[in-house]
Amino acid sequence: LENGNLYHYYFTYLANGIHNVFVKNYLVGMEDDWQLSVNYDAPDWAKGANVYHIFVDRFNRGSKSPLVVMPRRNIHLNWDEDIQVGPDKDGIWNNDFYGGDLLGIIDKLDYLKDLGIDILYLSPISMSQSNHRYDTGDYEKVDPYAGSNDDLRLLCKKAHDKGMRIVLDCVFNHTGNDSKYYNEFGSYDTVGAFQSSESPYYKFYNKVNGMFDFWWEFKNLPVCDKNSPEWKEYVCGVGGIIDQLFAMGIDGIRLDVADELSDDFIKEIRRAVLRNKKDGLIIGEVWENPMHMGRNYMEYMNSVMNYQVMDALIRYFKYGDTYKLDGVIRSLNNDYPDSTRNTLMNSTSTHDISRLINIFGSDEFNYYAKWAWDLKNEDPRYCQKIMLSRDEYARADKVSRAYSLALAYMPGMFTIFYGDEIGMQGLGNLANRRPFPKDGGDRERLMWFKELLLSRKRVEAIREGELKLFELNDKYLMFERESRKESALVVVQRTNDEVLFNYPAGYEEKGKVLTLNNSSLGHLNPYGGIVVKRNR
Repeated sequence: LENGNLYHYYFTYLANGIHNVFVKNYLVGMEDDWQLSVNYDAPDWAKGANVYHIFVDRFNRGSKSPLVVMPRRNIHLNWDEDIQVGPDKDGIWNNDFYGGDLLGIIDKLDYLKDLGIDILYLSPISMSQSNHRYDTGDYEKVDPYAGSNDDLRLLCKKAHDKGMRIVLDCVFNHTGNDSKYYNEFGSYDTVGAFQSSESPYYKFYNKVNGMFDFWWEFKNLPVCDKNSPEWKEYVCGVGGIIDQLFAMGIDGIRLDVADELSDDFIKEIRRAVLRNKKDGLIIGEVWENPMHMGRNYMEYMNSVMNYQVMDALIRYFKYGDTYKLDGVIRSLNNDYPDSTRNTLMNSTSTHDISRLINIFGSDEFNYYAKWAWDLKNEDPRYCQKIMLSRDEYARADKVSRAYSLALAYMPGMFTIFYGDEIGMQGLGNLANRRPFPKDGGDRERLMWFKELLLSRKRVEAIREGELKLFELNDKYLMFERESRKESALVVVQRTNDEVLFNYPAGYEEKGKVLTLNNSSLGHLNPYGGIVVKRNR
């Protein structure tokens, strides 16, 4: 088999002449039967890896050449200027650029290696009109503000020389309206789909009642037809976009809005990736549990971004919600194939949600919303003004470290959104994209995160160990990661009190891997934690 398969099953039996059906919840249905996953796989290099998520325009600028002014773009002349939130005077959103680039990432490779990073996950870098670059203008060229194709080749080589891999964010659900494919503004020397139905790119796009379809009605994001043979060939065919990217040295891709791509399209993407790299990684942006969505696309991806566990852990450490966390842990064990579970992207925060430090330091969030990071007030101009006081930051620092410790030892890839390790602030998904500070931010916090990532490298069970929950209450969380060779006990508490706990037999102080706030076996200091390893 070239891909994974997911089977649903239940038991039937005949008793006293009555036909019975036995499922998990005594009801027949997709949500209530058992699941069996077969032949799912993921590259070994990604299992339990330490990942660093870089929003390229805001991380570091390495080029010494001035940015050339381009249409519909605003340039910050000073790295320390605050970001633009909301539209500019012409009504255009997300068009302010700092010029963070691939050469700047190369300059920071020693910093990232010293931090303990194994994989660099880059936001989109293709030619685009917006600073986030999720509205692609030309898939075949690196945006000039981010560098060049040669810079990408150099970054991949330099990262590989240091033992790090490159995963690139790819957007195949839609393009930008300012693109060589759609070309609404005539910026490109092509006949775009907007200009003529005779355009070679016209069949790339989805239409509804003869009109172009736009993602979430954003008129700058025309949706591609994922069943179009022409579109699939352009992306997945020999010499196509995926071939071009892997030829420059990348090791994997993250598929933006993967749940909006067709199963067959993702299947073709997988074939193209494996044609280039037998152990290439495919991560999908899927917010819900992908094993319960009634679709087969997980058969062709390795794993997904794990918003489920992020949400549950945030609710636990922020509100004491044990119910949600218990359910998510059960789901991790029962629903996910081993290889998928071990490569889930467990992020401190992301470009789509508020910064980690703000989540735990602010009361701006709606407790009863679907996601723990949903805001009471989503006005970006309001969000831009919110900065934590010294006391708020100090408390958020403590709680976010406890959260990060628990998250880091959950199955999957522990992923730091750039700057979370130094306490960068940002409420909402625009203010969270400020430039990485030149002064290096909170150095003491950085050293703690460095030790956290190092501790993961000292625990073999972090890569493929089973997850066993021992205790979950309103004070602390205790679980174990167990592999064939060793086990690691993780205990973290969420309160400002001292907490005593009974630990399982077989763990000794000499096996200590990491402590938080000087905690010890049997005793947790406020917002404290401990990781203890034992050989089997």
